[in-house]
Parts: sequence; C-alpha cells; structure tokens
Amino acid sequence: MATSVRAGRDGSPPPAAPPSSPGPRGRRAAPGGRRSTLYRWDLKATPYVFVAPFFLTFAAFGLFPLIYTGWLSLHRVELGGEASWKGLENYSALATSEFFWNALLNTFTIGVISTVPQLLMALGLAHLLNYKLRARGFFRVAILAPYATSIAAATLVFAQLFNTDYGMINSLLGWFGFDPVNWESSKWPAQIAISVIVTWRWTGYNALIYLAAMQAVPQDLYEAASLDGASRWRQFLSVTIPSIRPTILFTIIVSTIGATQLFGEPMLYGGSVGISGGSGNQFQTLSLLMYEKGWVTGALGQASAIAWVMLLLLLLIGGVQALVSRHHRKKLGG
Repeated sequence: MATSVRAGRDGSPPPAAPPSSPGPRGRRAAPGGRRSTLYRWDLKATPYVFVAPFFLTFAAFGLFPLIYTGWLSLHRVELGGEASWKGLENYSALATSEFFWNALLNTFTIGVISTVPQLLMALGLAHLLNYKLRARGFFRVAILAPYATSIAAATLVFAQLFNTDYGMINSLLGWFGFDPVNWESSKWPAQIAISVIVTWRWTGYNALIYLAAMQAVPQDLYEAASLDGASRWRQFLSVTIPSIRPTILFTIIVSTIGATQLFGEPMLYGGSVGISGGSGNQFQTLSLLMYEKGWVTGALGQASAIAWVMLLLLLLIGGVQALVSRHHRKKLGG
C-alpha cells in the first residue's frame, strides 16, 4: 500500500509484476526434438526417394545386363550349357575372324552412306522450313511421317521397290537404258538400298531438330548480315551453320551411334538370309553378327564379346565428340 502511494506521488508507473513461470501446457518444444529431426530427415531424403525409381530401373535393366554380358564375354557359354572360363580368348578370336572384320567394315560403310546424305538433306529441309512458307505447319508434321512408320513396314516396301525382277527402281533404270541392278546379292547395291531406307526414315527427325536450333538463332544476326549485303545462301553459311554447330555435332554423334547398332533394316531387307547379311554376308552388320552368334549358333560368349566391342566403339565415338566439343569451346573462347 505504501509502495503504490509512493509511486503515485513520484508520477512514475508502478513496477510491473515479474512474469509467472509457464506451466506444463505453455512450454515450447525443444529445437532438437523428434519433430524437427523428422523434418530434417524428410528434407534430406525426399529428393533421393524421388530419383530412386530411375536408378533402380537402370540398375536392373541397364547396369546388371552390361556387367553380366561382360562376364559372359570372358567365358565359353553355349545355350543350355554351363559357362567355362576362357579369359580373353573370345576377343582374340574376333581379332582373327574374317566375319567380324567384314561386319565391322559393312557397319562403317553403311553408316557413312546413310548418315552423310541424311544429315545434309535434313539441314536443307530445316533451312527451307525455317522461312515463311505456305502450309509450313503441314510440312513440319509431314516430314515426321517416315519416323512414325514401322521399321518392318518401311523395309518391306523398299524391298519391293528394289526387287531385282519386278521392282520399280529397276524399271525406272530400264527407261533410261540401264541394265537391271541386283540390289540384293551385290554388295554395294545392297548397302545402298539399306542406306536409302535408313535415310528415308531419319531425315525428317533430324530436320526438326535442326529447325528447333535454327529458330533459336537471334534474328539480329540475320538483319545485320542482310544490311551488309549477304544473300540467303551466305547467311546460311556464315550465320546459321556456326550458330547451330553444337546441334549438328549432336546429330552426327547420335546418327553414328544408330548406324553402329543397325539391325532391323538389314535383317528384314535380306528376308530368309537377313540374319547372315545376305548370301555372301555382303551387308551383315555387327548387330546381325552378334545376333547370329548368340541365337543361331548358340555361342553366347562370342556374342557378348561382340557386344562389348560395340560398346567400346560407342565410347570411342563419345570421346571423339567430347574432344571436338572442347576444341570448339576453346576456339570460341580464344
């Protein structure tokens, strides 16, 4: 009572009462409690849970078959039999096998005569579609029709076109005074026919990739080149090609990988002798040789060795691509 009177006479407010200690219901959870621990675990583990299905699927259907195939390539394995250790004998046998070198050469030649025209035509189509044409949307969809067509259907149609006896190609050649070409039994005609199938099927796909890259080129570059008096052809060479060079390199690598793994077109084109690449192995690729070794002759060890050689070739191609890209980046940086 005296304290309150003295506070009122001085004019200052009375001192506040000390805060009461919180009861059991008013206590806050400790920062290191169970709930905060679960939150931290959830924050760290959730991203790994989301990406785990991909890695599990890759391990089951990608990594394990790859490792198992490498293990088989070091053994002698027959269908229905037990594996016996052979070390590098399967690889040394490939080095002395004329069938392997023939398949490797055929894979290279078919890849070159199908990839080079394919990418050149795709580049030209993309350049045309990049301009304002009538029904441009229709043409963009139409060039994808070959890619959407089944490999079996396309190959059977082209096999009829290239038929030696009644094919349309030989009929057209006859109108111009040329003798009929044996498109199946001769080496180079057969490889050209298969390359035509591959080129027809993949040109539109690559053209759309080039078109997407061309549309990302700044229009200011074309306007500056036009003011300098550059024609459309000069703009294509000096502006378009350098701007989409990484995309061109990407399509070259992807097309080369596809040519290395070529299987469906030559097998279906050859008919009954498609697995062996013709009567004289004139268009047998590495994929066909691997299939023949594994499922026709039953030599799974040799087939696995061929598969690993193909993998090493693809890694070599990827390494060359990385070196070229690095050199290109250094050139631009310099």
